[in-house]
Amino acid sequence: MIAGRKERRLAREVGGILRLGVIVSSAVIVLGLVPFLAREGARHADYHVFRGEPAAFRTLSGAIRDAAQADPRGIMQLGVLLLVATPFARVALCIVEFARERDRLYVGVALLVLLALFWGLLGSG
Repeated sequence: MIAGRKERRLAREVGGILRLGVIVSSAVIVLGLVPFLAREGARHADYHVFRGEPAAFRTLSGAIRDAAQADPRGIMQLGVLLLVATPFARVALCIVEFARERDRLYVGVALLVLLALFWGLLGSG
């Protein structure tokens, strides 16, 4: 019965992390979206020439710098980064909880999952 309670508690905590990550990232995205649409929303989109993202949005430091300067696109990019960070926080929480329970097998599996997340994020570019 104790194991069942621990599993339910971990499931609640993991669910809370996921919920919090989605809510916070959505709020940050909306915080940047409103001024962006107020300023750029009526502009005519020109799809004849492809323009990629500015170089600032290709790095974590650039996105954070632009968000700190209250650039709406930087704020939205920060929201996306927070959303991407949510699964990492979930797996990190699981590692901490499994380590606290001294469950080496699940710590190892969770570390492999974390490694796979990093590989997918960093190795795809």
